[in-house]
Amino acid sequence: MKRTPLYANHLAAGGKMVEFAGYELPVQYSSGLMEEHKAVRERAGIFDVSHMGEFLISGPDAVKNLNRIMTNNFSKLKVGRMRYTLMCREDGGTLDDLIVARLAEDQFLLIVNAANTESDCDWIEQQLTGAVHFEDMTDDAGLIALQGPKAQTVLAKLTNPEDIPETPYSLTESIRLKAQGEGGPAVTGCTVSRTGYTGEDGFEIMCRAEDISDVWDLLLAAGEDEGLIPCGLGSRDSLRLEAGLPLYGHELDRTINPYEADLSFTVKPSDEHPFIGQQAILAKLPVKRIRVGLEITGRGIVREGAEVKHNGETIGRVTSGTFSPTLQKAVAMALIDVNQAEPGTELQCIVRGKAIPAAVIELPFYKRS
Repeated sequence: MKRTPLYANHLAAGGKMVEFAGYELPVQYSSGLMEEHKAVRERAGIFDVSHMGEFLISGPDAVKNLNRIMTNNFSKLKVGRMRYTLMCREDGGTLDDLIVARLAEDQFLLIVNAANTESDCDWIEQQLTGAVHFEDMTDDAGLIALQGPKAQTVLAKLTNPEDIPETPYSLTESIRLKAQGEGGPAVTGCTVSRTGYTGEDGFEIMCRAEDISDVWDLLLAAGEDEGLIPCGLGSRDSLRLEAGLPLYGHELDRTINPYEADLSFTVKPSDEHPFIGQQAILAKLPVKRIRVGLEITGRGIVREGAEVKHNGETIGRVTSGTFSPTLQKAVAMALIDVNQAEPGTELQCIVRGKAIPAAVIELPFYKRS
């Protein structure tokens, strides 16, 4: 099992370590999942996301290759901006969802899911043609997510405010992070993006793997007065579910296409330069099933894999489910028949042979004000 460069930091902070995507990562700390979730919603929290994969694609044909391999279009993406996209097989099934950032006119950074890093690397390299260079930076980089309403306040204590990205899905390179006052560590060469996976404002900070421990310590110290705490996989999952964000392997996989996942905004078909899987995806329109939110109106929590029924007929399955600490009720996401996907439709989720009432509800469950 792999370990991120922050493994020792997690142990020192009392992290309860579990296996995730081939890595040993903290599911929670001594503060507990509920407190970590609350901290991100009300104050700030930091997550180790160094297990995510990082690739560089560069060269005169970089854009052409991205537009063919990804479902979104990157021709007009400006330098310093980022875009969410999917990557599909020829049959339209989703290989991964990822973020692409334009670092220069002919250089792009890709952030991919940890569980798919190796297969994504192989797939992309097999598809590349022309004057393009590919580099897997995963083992050389560390990545921390700083999330919550006070995230910017914390980060501003460590760098010049003008260096902090102003708008969502933007990034700034070559940032120096240093504690106020004399002495203490300083980390140079950081890339800071205004992105996250929690439904809150926040940032993701990437630097050399050997420097990421110093960045972790700097953030904890700067955030102490703001109520920042380290957070684990448990709260990361409950936060993203409340925000209605898909997780690969749950709401997305090789059997689910972008329209079924309700991610049509990531799909930019082109007659002249079609992307891989375009023909198969468009041939399935209109889709027969779609991702929806469910409010559990009965007693109990509905988990992944539960059958979803309408008037006794199975119409789909739950892809993720939990108790929402923010909303104080059980919620779930499910892939169901489009004919029963209208908000307000009453359904039943089958848990251990028992039918638990639920109702279709618009996503996201939670949206910051």
